[in-house]
Amino acid sequence: MNQSTLGIVKPDAVKTGSLGAILKRLEAGGLTVAGLKMVHLTRELAQGFYAVHRDRPFFDSLTDFMSEGPCVVMVLKGENAIDRWRALMGATDPGQAGEGTIRKDFGQNIERNAVHGSDSPESANFEIAYFFNALELSG
Repeated sequence: MNQSTLGIVKPDAVKTGSLGAILKRLEAGGLTVAGLKMVHLTRELAQGFYAVHRDRPFFDSLTDFMSEGPCVVMVLKGENAIDRWRALMGATDPGQAGEGTIRKDFGQNIERNAVHGSDSPESANFEIAYFFNALELSG
């Protein structure tokens, strides 16, 4: 099934200059970029995006991290895009991620793990709409 998903190259990976390598991997993995932009989230925008985690103990440190520098948000399309992107990313904890995954190769720890991806069609719909309007997307 052809799907869209949201991907984020987080501030840690942007800062280390890993964006190009990550884009190359997602394209090699069969995904296409339908929208892409660099944003610098305020803490309030990060809190809105991660509102589903508001009651979790890591919420404050996550939203502080996501607002500390620019990140790149992108809409990815392809066959089973959600599962495909999540497989390319690897486990949330880079120490547990499989060899050759983005998080294994570019992540520092469970929070500074280089990338984000939607985990379901419902979250993809919310997340894409959080950052993009229809005029900013191709295909």
